[in-house]
Amino acid sequence: MNKKQLAGKVAGKMNITKAKAERIIDSALGFISEALIKGEKVRLVGFGNFLVRTRKGRVGRNPQTGAQITIGQSKAPAFVPGINLKKSIKSK
Repeated sequence: MNKKQLAGKVAGKMNITKAKAERIIDSALGFISEALIKGEKVRLVGFGNFLVRTRKGRVGRNPQTGAQITIGQSKAPAFVPGINLKKSIKSK
């Protein structure tokens, strides 16, 4: 399912226009993104948690030359599903 399809489902459920539903979804995703950029964790009880994980630096190899290179530490967004979401998927 893509964002337009999700907006269509939200619009049907909430009895609003698809455009308004899409703006609401965009706003929610924007707020989640802003929180993650600030290093905050976003908890959606029953669904899951969005957070930022820090990857340690490591030594790698250049695939073309085989030379060793240093890969620096980095941050990456992550999602940890909640128990209710895990249970509902497992039961299907």
